[in-house]
Amino acid sequence: MIFATLEHILTHISFSIISIVILIHLMNLLVYEIEGLHNSSEKGMIATFFSITGFLVIRWISSGHFPLSNLYESLIFLSWSLSIIHMIPYLGNHKNDLSAITAPSAIFTQGFATSGLSTEMHQPAILVPALQSQWLMMHVSMMLLSYAALLCGSLLSVALIVITFQKRIDSFLKNKNFFSLRKSFFFGDMEYLNQKGSVLKNTSFFSFQNFYKYQLIQRLDYWSYRVISLGFTFLTIGILSGAVWANEAWGSYWNWDPKETWAFITWTIFAIYLHTRTNPKLQDQGTNSAFVASIGFLLIWICYFGINILGIGFHSYGSFQ
Repeated sequence: MIFATLEHILTHISFSIISIVILIHLMNLLVYEIEGLHNSSEKGMIATFFSITGFLVIRWISSGHFPLSNLYESLIFLSWSLSIIHMIPYLGNHKNDLSAITAPSAIFTQGFATSGLSTEMHQPAILVPALQSQWLMMHVSMMLLSYAALLCGSLLSVALIVITFQKRIDSFLKNKNFFSLRKSFFFGDMEYLNQKGSVLKNTSFFSFQNFYKYQLIQRLDYWSYRVISLGFTFLTIGILSGAVWANEAWGSYWNWDPKETWAFITWTIFAIYLHTRTNPKLQDQGTNSAFVASIGFLLIWICYFGINILGIGFHSYGSFQ
């Protein structure tokens, strides 16, 4: 009873803190950035990390096993993983371009875990024989850490695509203004000079905008590549450890189970992303690789939730059913 009460308190504390962090981000976005509020949001995510950590430790003690046995626990662990990724730039004294992705993702996963699932799934359950293995912590934790990192990196790639296309539209509009300027020359010198002054102002504005967007695109490409590389490493370790565990539990390293198949497809897509991103022979590496990562974003959710919704295959222990 005490453990259940502590878990309830910690989940609500972490959810409340993330909600405040989201509110602070909105205030900085809609009004103007206040340094004190920005630092408060970073400290809020650290407090969220410790709250979720406390929940996982208490659930571990009360259940007698690592808390990754059902969908509820895995979603809480996913939210915990997102808070870790959020703190990586903060601890390295870098500008935190991940905060716009990690904070909303953390509140989404935790909100769905606490409100979208039945109360029966919130209760710790006895592990089935196949899950009673030391590989549970290694395999599932690596997979969820990879999901968190790959989701963040993929969303950064989606943002890169949107800003790149917007930049190209702005460049097209700027060129259109220059064409109008040349055409106006034939209607008189005075009209031309007035138009020229207007266009020069617009050109200066567009140049500033394009420079800012260029810097933003570079940062998005930088962080998406590094976060996806981290997630790809976790995913590789998770698949390999899962193969060893499958051999112990089912007598075969690979069974082409639906979950295994989608994990392999996801691994292949992000391997293509890394090849595209690091191949100097390809033109516009950042944008092309970002399109691949956006496909990977969909595949992650299929891999994570697909088996849970359908409840089929060897990995259906944490399903909705």
